[in-house]
Amino acid sequence: MKRVTGIGGIFFKCDDTKKMQKWYQKHLGINITDSGAIFEWREKDNPKKIGQSVLSFFAKKTKYFKPSKKQFMINFRVENLDALIKQLKKEKVLIPKEMEVYDFGKFAWIMDPEGNKIELWEPTD
Repeated sequence: MKRVTGIGGIFFKCDDTKKMQKWYQKHLGINITDSGAIFEWREKDNPKKIGQSVLSFFAKKTKYFKPSKKQFMINFRVENLDALIKQLKKEKVLIPKEMEVYDFGKFAWIMDPEGNKIELWEPTD
């Protein structure tokens, strides 16, 4: 079973999201909106299939990263989230909340040994 297939996104907490958006635009040429910056790419084994990775900023007081106290969270793309979650449970990986399903995919969260919350995403193609 494949586990992680790529990076879905990188999320940072910051004091001033608008200031960060403007800085990244000015100095790095990345147009970041309140929804984040979307980077599109094609899969190596299936070039007709387009994938996306996101860079996004969250307010410092966001609860989205909880229970982690860290300033960042990585979102990894996965191929079969249901199977992966079953396996991670067998491996005693901490899963702080249940999977959620949206129009754009399934999401689940795990914690690594140092308290970093990791978001797992199976995109809807």
